Amino acid sequence: MNKRLLKNVIVCATIATSAYYTGKYVEHHRRPEPEDDLITRANRRLHELKRQPALPIFGTVSAAVPVPAEEVNLTATPTRISQIMKYGFPGLDHVRSYSDFVLSYDRRNRVPHWVFEHLTAESVARNDAVDRSKCDFRADESIHPYFRAQNTDYRRSGYDRGHMAAAGNHRRHQKHCEDTFFLTNMAPQVGQGFNRDSWNRLEMYVRKLTQTYPNVYVCTGPLYLPQKEANGKMYVRYEVIGANTVAVPTHFYKVIVGETADQQFDMEAYVMPNQVISDDTPLQVFQVPPETVERAAGLLFFDQINRKQLKRINGKKV
Repeated sequence: MNKRLLKNVIVCATIATSAYYTGKYVEHHRRPEPEDDLITRANRRLHELKRQPALPIFGTVSAAVPVPAEEVNLTATPTRISQIMKYGFPGLDHVRSYSDFVLSYDRRNRVPHWVFEHLTAESVARNDAVDRSKCDFRADESIHPYFRAQNTDYRRSGYDRGHMAAAGNHRRHQKHCEDTFFLTNMAPQVGQGFNRDSWNRLEMYVRKLTQTYPNVYVCTGPLYLPQKEANGKMYVRYEVIGANTVAVPTHFYKVIVGETADQQFDMEAYVMPNQVISDDTPLQVFQVPPETVERAAGLLFFDQINRKQLKRINGKKV
């Protein structure tokens, strides 16, 4: 018994001694990193984090879904996000970046607060390689389940899944078009007479502006406007649909900026009611002062643009 105990003690002592000298050897041969080197590296890293125009450095945008390595060129790079958001974020509530547009998601209402796009003649040009019919409406799995809209919410609701960033605005790549079908980019819209008609005409008008301006920036979103009721008081009332109570906006807005080659800007703003609109109603009927939309939405649009650079607002000289 004493021999066995002695043997165990010798084995443990041998292991401990080996571990001690191994540690000393590694510690002796590891080249310590001077404190100055750490500071230099930190400063260099900070210098590399160049602040992009109107793009916050720390975590205000996040990729919507992971993208395979072979499609890395189709992700929303900081450069592309900076380009889209060049003239300011309307707000910073749950901002999410997709491959060719950026949005702020309203977790309570399960629709966007706003969706921002940067359009050019190239991005909206017909591309036979992009097939809209291959795109499927789908929930964004990166949204917490508590706040996520589902296709079942829209089923038999009587409303279309209305694009905020229009699929027709993103034709460079199939993925750009597919990303517009995330339900985070949707809001319930009256179908016949609105989404498929008047709203579609407004979307086509925005695309046509790329023939006039090298760069067109457009911000789109929902509104929930008050109405006076029988008792003379003002109320904000809107329907919700589905098990996830997706809000049905009373109105929708678009605020558009066309940038000329010499850095001048024209701005237009539209508010349309979420209802059947007669086909013969001109779009100009829905033009409103941009500040009207800002007050109603609680957002500031294009706040990085010097107002002295605005040549026209809703077609009228400033």
